[in-house]
Amino acid sequence: MRLGTPPALTTAAILALLTATAFGHRLATANDDTAKRPNILFVFSDDHATQAIGAYGSKINETPHLDRIANDGMLFRNSFCANSICGPSRACILTGKHSHINGFRRNGNRFDGSQMTFPKLLQDVGYQTALIGKWHLGTDPTGFDHWEVLPGQGNYYNPVFLQMGGDRKQYEGYVTDIITEQALDWLKNRDTEKPFLMMCQHKAPHRNWSPPPRHFLLYKDTDVPVPETLFDDYQGRSELLKENEMSIADHMYWQHDMKLQGENQFPEHFASGIINREYQRMTDQQKTAWDAAYGPENEALIKSIRDGSMSEQDIVRWKYQRYIKDYLRCVQAVDDSVGQLLDYLDDSGLAENTIVIYSSDQGFYLGEHGWYDKRWMFEESLQMPFIIRWPGKVKSGVESKALIQNIDYAPTFLEIAGAGVPDEIQGRSMVSMLKNEGKATSDWRDAIYYAYYENAAVHNVPLHDGVRTDRYKLMYFARTRQWNLFDLQTDPLELKSVHDDPQYASILLAMQKRYWDLRVLYDVNTATIPATRGTEKWWADRFQSQTRRASQGNADLAFIGDSITQGWEGAGKKVWQEFYGDRSPINLGISGDRTEHVIWRLDKGKVNKLNPKVAVVMIGTNNTGHLMQSPDQVAQGVTAIIEDLRQRWADTQILLLGIFPRGADPFDLYRLNNIAINDRIRKLADGSHVHYMDIGDVFLESDGTISKTIMPDQLHLSEAGYRLWAEAIEPKLKDLGL
Repeated sequence: MRLGTPPALTTAAILALLTATAFGHRLATANDDTAKRPNILFVFSDDHATQAIGAYGSKINETPHLDRIANDGMLFRNSFCANSICGPSRACILTGKHSHINGFRRNGNRFDGSQMTFPKLLQDVGYQTALIGKWHLGTDPTGFDHWEVLPGQGNYYNPVFLQMGGDRKQYEGYVTDIITEQALDWLKNRDTEKPFLMMCQHKAPHRNWSPPPRHFLLYKDTDVPVPETLFDDYQGRSELLKENEMSIADHMYWQHDMKLQGENQFPEHFASGIINREYQRMTDQQKTAWDAAYGPENEALIKSIRDGSMSEQDIVRWKYQRYIKDYLRCVQAVDDSVGQLLDYLDDSGLAENTIVIYSSDQGFYLGEHGWYDKRWMFEESLQMPFIIRWPGKVKSGVESKALIQNIDYAPTFLEIAGAGVPDEIQGRSMVSMLKNEGKATSDWRDAIYYAYYENAAVHNVPLHDGVRTDRYKLMYFARTRQWNLFDLQTDPLELKSVHDDPQYASILLAMQKRYWDLRVLYDVNTATIPATRGTEKWWADRFQSQTRRASQGNADLAFIGDSITQGWEGAGKKVWQEFYGDRSPINLGISGDRTEHVIWRLDKGKVNKLNPKVAVVMIGTNNTGHLMQSPDQVAQGVTAIIEDLRQRWADTQILLLGIFPRGADPFDLYRLNNIAINDRIRKLADGSHVHYMDIGDVFLESDGTISKTIMPDQLHLSEAGYRLWAEAIEPKLKDLGL
């Protein structure tokens, strides 16, 4: 059929057609560019130590599918976490920021999902994003087009998953397999017009190391090699190591960890109190398979202990074998999962345009130093796997020795996707070295900064931080104000700190300089980072007493501070009763506290019910006395306290006092530091709810010295000193309505 002649077009119609054609061309080009961007498959496990990965040189297991990624791509030998604990590591990865900046410092915190994360920025440039598996951040995921996550820690057997609509869905089976199946299902049914980010995040091999039935017999007839330091005595390092509660010898539970049934028959060898809840979740068929695998070994152990044929060390070695075999069986299931995902990429034709990354939230102790778990800044838990395959960009079988950290993941993914990297991200993109056989540029970092914030928490690992270079590692333990220095070349097992060795004096000074410099670079200010002193029993008891009082409410006047404030109950008791006894007061002072401790107490101490008419705040002298922190840093800590109080007690009048003078004379360095702090915090007065007074002069003699009748130790007040304090602020308290 012959086509007719088209009608004549008007000028407007021609312009409209040209505009539409041009727009369509731009849109098609944009879509083509988006479609060509590489997909990202990020497989992430929990507690997978590099010493249990074949490609990292494991002597205890094989991981053929993880090795496929390394063989086809690049393995980073010096890959480290910023905070060796589950939730915080995940938050570092999502944000590209250290824990003190992203706000998730310890398990139990709640992740602020409104902040910038790399999945959100990938969405902005056209990526479809999905998360399947373990989340462990307390709030619902944000930045994902699809997610299905385990609640909290999740379970190995017949797990429940949280759904996007708020429902819960339980699956029968083994968690690693289910996560893999759900990830594959999403990959097969995604929007194929968009590049994707798939975060497949496994629970395994987290405690309590419950393997799948298909691997029950793996390693059954062989002994896994015992680490050299299984019976570490913790000499030559901080005394705090001996206080740990994560040893294989003393802290493994009869049921939960060791998979023994019934009542604990040997409490002198095994801990009691946590049952094996995974066993409780099993179907009858699953229990039958479990019992067949574990029952005979359990019976043999019990018989051997009863007949006295096992020594103390023999029992520890048995515990190690039970632990490590279960751990490695869980690892094997993860390796199986990786194999399925890689096979799908190959079979679907996606492999050539999909970047595959395998990592874990931190390392883990597989008996080294006698431990399981993580947290300490020693190599086994500081190091985390990072292997990446990027066809056409990353050469096969390459190893990099560059110092990388999990804060580097976000900027790397963003650059790969063609998205901008926000200035607020603290990590650095690894793309240039990925394309250059793992060779770092001359301006790449020479050291990484690490910080662990769970003090007085499970496993009794103290708050500590530090730096690691390619050869040396420096740790600082805040509780004892002690440094440990390790030469990783001469002491790779980290058995002897050389911080007090004269031959390492210059190295110690240099490492301390890098420590302080990196803290400045990453905006680390301990004065603003909440911290507990709960390992000190007297402190914990006093805090609990204050908490009980605060929960009752009915306080018109609150004093908040440190030992000088606590002293109202000592030398100042008579004056307190005279001035404040009939004013419904509460004393929230604790000796030795710094600003960070007060911030923690306000958060944990149930003070919201108080809502006093007036709060008197005087804090910061210990930030000077203990640490000689800079005035700016301490002022930021005081500011954080005032802001917290304003949010909690909207109607309270806050009387902020300048830090009292201390020291023998006007040239005392501690006093001068406090004066500089006061110069800054006086600006917090707003003329409405925050009022500032510097009453320091009332404690001073005319020549600027402090009489010992006022401050016997030139820091803490006598009864006469407390009277001067009370008389100085009394007019202001009345003016504020008290």
